[in-house]
Amino acid sequence: METKIFAHRGARWCRPENTLASFQQALREKADGIELDVHLSKDNELIVIHDETVNRTTNAKGFVHDLTLSQLKTLDAGCNFKLQASSPLLTFIQRFRSLLIKKVYTHEKIPTLGEVLDFLEANNFTGCLNIEVKTDHIHYPDIETILSEEMVQRELSFTYLYSSFNFRSLELLHELEPTVDLAYLTYNNQNEIERGLEADFITALHPKKSYALSKHFESSRKPLRVWTVNAERDIKKLLTKNVAAIITDYPEKARRIRKQCQK
Repeated sequence: METKIFAHRGARWCRPENTLASFQQALREKADGIELDVHLSKDNELIVIHDETVNRTTNAKGFVHDLTLSQLKTLDAGCNFKLQASSPLLTFIQRFRSLLIKKVYTHEKIPTLGEVLDFLEANNFTGCLNIEVKTDHIHYPDIETILSEEMVQRELSFTYLYSSFNFRSLELLHELEPTVDLAYLTYNNQNEIERGLEADFITALHPKKSYALSKHFESSRKPLRVWTVNAERDIKKLLTKNVAAIITDYPEKARRIRKQCQK
């Protein structure tokens, strides 16, 4: 089984996370899968953003659930973007490039899930879309139903799965879509890992990288997609452990390392 490479919030090392620009770059870097996050707006639209608030990634402040889609669309999702360094110290060239990229992607908009699905279809994506349901801090009423209705109405050219830290969200999604791939996200709490392994409807675990990198870890009864893995040494080690997927900010880099390890 070949370990898949999933782009974490797109190719967020060089594009504003969870934007169409980031997902487009993930396609250019030939990621096997794309991971994104969904929240619910005030008017019950599925919004692709990581945090419960818009504070960190836009030019405004406030909770996503307090803003309508039209209000969210006025925000700049690229204004706070900073190029991630491939090493601890940014070189002069990297700093200059970061300023250029930030200028180019200022005014990038927060997308809806529907817009992302349309974009992936238009660009002939055939990999796997990992939709993280962000209900671990705020359990938006009916988000599971709204999400499932959005997905099942479409005939997609790619596969998809749901992941969440909220076990109840996964239970509800299983009731709505009995055959869908469901992954339990965990910060490596052993009780949570056991819960995910024991639940028949949970098809995979998404633990932090330290779980699979531990010297005590040998294998898992269910597939592991491990997050967030950026260091070359960690990518190499996880490839030897045959995890199902590596979720990374650097999809092209991870693919290159995978190819080297296959020789």
